[in-house]
Amino acid sequence: MNDSVSFFEEPEDTREEILKATYEAFCEHGYSDITIQKISDKFPKSKSLLYHHYDGKDELLLDFLEFMLSQAEEQFPLRTGEGADEHIELVLDTMFLSGGILTDEDFSRAMVELRAEAAHDERYREYFTRTDRFTSRHVEYLIRSGIEQGVFQEVDPEETAAMFQVMFVGTATQKVTSNESVLEACRSEFERYIRNCLLRDDTDAD
Repeated sequence: MNDSVSFFEEPEDTREEILKATYEAFCEHGYSDITIQKISDKFPKSKSLLYHHYDGKDELLLDFLEFMLSQAEEQFPLRTGEGADEHIELVLDTMFLSGGILTDEDFSRAMVELRAEAAHDERYREYFTRTDRFTSRHVEYLIRSGIEQGVFQEVDPEETAAMFQVMFVGTATQKVTSNESVLEACRSEFERYIRNCLLRDDTDAD
């Protein structure tokens, strides 16, 4: 597991130091076992500072999630670009492979635990609703870009992005909640869908 992520390498203030400690404790212990004490064990300053900024672990975790989402929004601005067909391969790698914060197994396991909390905690449900919209919006923009470039077929971008979003959540859950290895077969079938239903055959351009 990585000890940190790029935007935590050099925390700029106490809040970022706390959130870095939260990230490390979250990956190590998951949602069910994380406590203020375990976050404090990763925090280089006094435990009392945690309580000065936050009332409890859920308030701290929600701020951590908001920070992660804001960093993602800053690092992945909506824009069209070249090579949407190549970009879709990067999306597939993010979905199915391991490595990096989005696919780190410890982080993914903790996030799946946290998503389960959204079943009965409206605060987490609201957060995951916004992150799902964020992901779908970027995939939808990629699909529209590919159609404009002439490399994707005339599919419905919103419906296609919705399918990708469900696949993101499903593969992340499968990786950390089952010993049954079905992702290789799933990727093979999903790639077949992309070849047959999304990518535009060169002869279609005639």
